[in-house]
Amino acid sequence: MRIVFMGSPRFAVPSLEALVAAGRKVVVVVTQPDRPRGRSGHPQPTPVKEAALRYGLPVWQPSRVGDHGFVAALKELEPDAVVVVAYGQILPRELLDIPRYGCINVHASLLPKYRGAAPIHRAIMNGETETGVTTMYMDEGMDTGDIIFQATLPIEEEDNAGTVHDRLAALGAGVLLDTLAAVEAGTAPRVAQVHALATYAPPLTRADERIDWRRPARAIYNHVRGMDPWPGAYTVYEGRTWKVWRVRPEPGSGGRPGEILEAAPERGIRVQAGDGTVVITDLQPAGGRRLRAAEFLRGYRVRVGTILGDEG
Repeated sequence: MRIVFMGSPRFAVPSLEALVAAGRKVVVVVTQPDRPRGRSGHPQPTPVKEAALRYGLPVWQPSRVGDHGFVAALKELEPDAVVVVAYGQILPRELLDIPRYGCINVHASLLPKYRGAAPIHRAIMNGETETGVTTMYMDEGMDTGDIIFQATLPIEEEDNAGTVHDRLAALGAGVLLDTLAAVEAGTAPRVAQVHALATYAPPLTRADERIDWRRPARAIYNHVRGMDPWPGAYTVYEGRTWKVWRVRPEPGSGGRPGEILEAAPERGIRVQAGDGTVVITDLQPAGGRRLRAAEFLRGYRVRVGTILGDEG
């Protein structure tokens, strides 16, 4: 089987590594163009490109996969399958029709739930206790294709987006190998999604990152861990931004939503939520580093009674 692999972020790397380790013939790796990253602003390769180069695989980085030149070049390769793992662009029909076994996608949710760009973050933010991966035959819709295989993964109480991401990436790599074997053998199922049950996971925005202290304490806890380690939840204290990395929900009340009720090194920074309270245990001041609350309070004055999130 001649395989074209399309992927960009770190989530896709275990799938590429699994293909290589299994002896699959990857004829080319397609990934997003190098883009500026970090404080230097220098163009940096995607994690998938870095992995491909380690294995000596040819790399293509088209700006748009719908361009005629790219589609024509892909046709010349005569791939049997195109494997897509978090590539970052919608594939046009002309491209989907090229491989004889189709374009096969690895998606980080149990479709039809959480279609879209941020399924891991959204599942944790919504308080889900289970997620998983789906392999599917791609069509022109957004994660709407027929399902091949699925595998579930529990979301534990202390999980965050980073820990779930890493376990799902490894799980997806294994499911991908099983999927390709079944497709090649002609035994792969093809199960239509129930579109009426679909939910969506749109890309994260800056507004998604901000903590709404009017929400219940448990919802804020899920929000914070769903944003860790990227992009990070935040709030505003007297006009200054705090990244909030870890919190603990607790019962109780005593103030308005967002009001700091306590700021003690041995306890953390306790804040009133819409229902219950939230203790901030790890945070990061603007321009600073991530700190435990006890360390933060030794270097920063925090006034009890201040309303977090109030930029006025």
